Amino acid sequence: QAQLVESGGGLVQAGGSLRLSCAASGRTFTFSRYGMGWFRQAPGKEREFAAYISRAGYSTYYADSVKGRFTISRDNAKNTVDLQMNSLKSEDTAVYYCAAGPTYSDTARAYTYWGQGTQVTVSS
Repeated sequence: QAQLVESGGGLVQAGGSLRLSCAASGRTFTFSRYGMGWFRQAPGKEREFAAYISRAGYSTYYADSVKGRFTISRDNAKNTVDLQMNSLKSEDTAVYYCAAGPTYSDTARAYTYWGQGTQVTVSS
């Protein structure tokens, strides 16, 4: 079992930046064995993929909607994965979730463990 806890959400003006962090823990959970993803869900919409980073951090993938503005990174020594979000837009408003999965996927059902989410609100 794993516990994922997101932090760093909040209210920001359009054009601003936020940095989300996800801390992973678990007695039998080995963070470095999992690829990590960030997903988001806006009110009334399905959960959608935002970014992914491979187990060692060598490969990253982004949704077209965030490419060039968001950067995912991880620290396997600290069991954390971050999402730096720049040039935020009102359409980025959503609950953001981190998730742990075996390999790259932009589909939520491929991920095994999920955090509870953190709210990001971008005002225009």
